[in-house]
Amino acid sequence: MGTMLSESVSPVEEPILYLKLAFTATFFAGLFQSSLGFLRLGFVIDFLSKATLVGFMAGAAIIVSLQQLKGLLGIVHFTTKMQFIPVMTSVFEHRKEWSWQTIVMGFSFLLFLLTTRHISMKKPKLFWVSAAAPLTSVILSTLIVFCIKSKAHGISTIGHLQKGLNPPSANMLYFNGQYLALAIKTGIITGILSLTEGIAVGRTFASLKNYQVDGNKEMMAIGVMNMAGSCTSCYVTTGSFSRSAVNYNAGAQTAVSNIVLATAVLVTLLFLMPLFYYTPNVILAAIIITAVIGLIDYQAAYKLWKVDKLDFLACACSFFGVLFISVPLGLAIALGKLWEISQLHGSLSHDYVENLPGRQPAEIQD
Repeated sequence: MGTMLSESVSPVEEPILYLKLAFTATFFAGLFQSSLGFLRLGFVIDFLSKATLVGFMAGAAIIVSLQQLKGLLGIVHFTTKMQFIPVMTSVFEHRKEWSWQTIVMGFSFLLFLLTTRHISMKKPKLFWVSAAAPLTSVILSTLIVFCIKSKAHGISTIGHLQKGLNPPSANMLYFNGQYLALAIKTGIITGILSLTEGIAVGRTFASLKNYQVDGNKEMMAIGVMNMAGSCTSCYVTTGSFSRSAVNYNAGAQTAVSNIVLATAVLVTLLFLMPLFYYTPNVILAAIIITAVIGLIDYQAAYKLWKVDKLDFLACACSFFGVLFISVPLGLAIALGKLWEISQLHGSLSHDYVENLPGRQPAEIQD
């Protein structure tokens, strides 16, 4: 969205117009997404096969984990790109910014979180140990930094966070003028990308828990969310892989967890923001890494390799596409490969039937 809008409007020279176009693009993205659901086009998510999702899940988990190296190592200047090579280049180019205090704290809490996760996996009755670990880590790390604040200069903290809710932005929606076409085009393109990623994330966690995802409802939900968001100072968003992983890792079972989450965020924004002043960024990185690292299903990839080499190829295309190009393009490459594989399967099946001995054309057709 930023790239497309910045080509025509400068966020520095015309910040108000830029904001209006961002909110308007978000509105049209939501309108487009909800329209797909209304027209019952949710069947398109069936193109996201199990093989594609295994590769997507592993690639996204690695990319999200690598992005957390900024907080885990205490790096100040870090790339905003989401590909393997730029991230690793940024890590080693800024070695001078690494903070040993941050590294010690980060890996200590990372070990604690992974240990509690292992305990809960080995003994399901102790599921609450893993569920309580992230909040416990936030509280403990905040207290530690507060107590040693005079000696913790190398540990980056969240700092001051403004209290309150986003202001309404319905009056800033831009429905006429020379930039309307730009807002519509940006909204549709970003809407497609966010919808693809959101549904892929949904299908990923559905496969882990063995339940079905209704594509029409997903499209409607994401679309209505973005339409509402455009009126409350939000830009295009979708289902978050890292936050969904944290939610899943905490043991959430139903959508009620979202109601609890929204209520907690609301209360925090209104009353609790000052409490996070001394919360170290490294602890947030450790929590996310712990959550997503368990989503790398190497056993499923190995089974694909043993059972069907072509499905494994689709999995590999999804994995490396997400890892080295981007999440949306990685999915697109995998879907393209799946289509090619399906065509190959169809061609092989046709050739096999055509060459059956002693069969007439009519019998073959039957």
